Amino acid sequence: MEFQTKYITPDIKLSCYEDKLFKTEVVFEHHMLIWFMSGETKIIQAEATHVFQAGDVFLIPRHQLSTVINYPKDGLPHRTVAMHLSVERLKTFYADLDIQLQLPVSQKIRSFDRHPLLESCLASLLPYFDVEGPFPVHIAAMKINEAISILRLIDSDIDNVLANFDEPGKIDLVGFMEKNFMFNMPMERFGYLTGRSLSTFNRDFRRHFGATPQRWLTQKRLELAHYEIIQKRKKPVDVYLEVGFEDLSHFSFAFKKQFGYPPTKGGG
Repeated sequence: MEFQTKYITPDIKLSCYEDKLFKTEVVFEHHMLIWFMSGETKIIQAEATHVFQAGDVFLIPRHQLSTVINYPKDGLPHRTVAMHLSVERLKTFYADLDIQLQLPVSQKIRSFDRHPLLESCLASLLPYFDVEGPFPVHIAAMKINEAISILRLIDSDIDNVLANFDEPGKIDLVGFMEKNFMFNMPMERFGYLTGRSLSTFNRDFRRHFGATPQRWLTQKRLELAHYEIIQKRKKPVDVYLEVGFEDLSHFSFAFKKQFGYPPTKGGG
């Protein structure tokens, strides 16, 4: 079964996946509020790895590089309800509020420990996925505003995340790439997140690293995989996705070419 997503509005969706594994690497354009119904998700970011299961509610801030690996669990499909909190919607919500932002603020994933108010808000959307015809725009706006209001009620720091409408500016390329090389993103996306056009990103990258981005990224990912397999004794099948490879056989070929032995030998 393919990954299935049903939208009742462009900002509210139900996702379902029943096969063994679904992996994607994303930078969300909008904040994502997610209620987990069944299955399991591992979200890998530069500084932390999170695992979410049925009942969990969490917020992924926008513009954060993430590897997302979804699994069915306990015979149940991977199912979530997700709400996009777009910049446009948030600007409207905050237009009449006097908010003093405290920047910079941590853009880490925020977990709300199966909070009953958020769970109730998102669960109330389920019947609408079975109704034929367009979802009323005013009801969608009410539901999203309800979710934002609950977030503000239960997280005193959330305004510094949701009401920050800044776009990425030009930042230190070396520091960013050393921290985020394991994410298999298009070069255009790396450029955007470091505040550069693609041509400027490629030029700055060659100047700082003395190699093309793709060659350097492959080398860094293989070095990380080698460390995980040799030092931490992890299995190749548990490593290749997390370090930025998409295919196990391609990973094994590249690993053997780099180190002289296949990853299954573990250096032995």
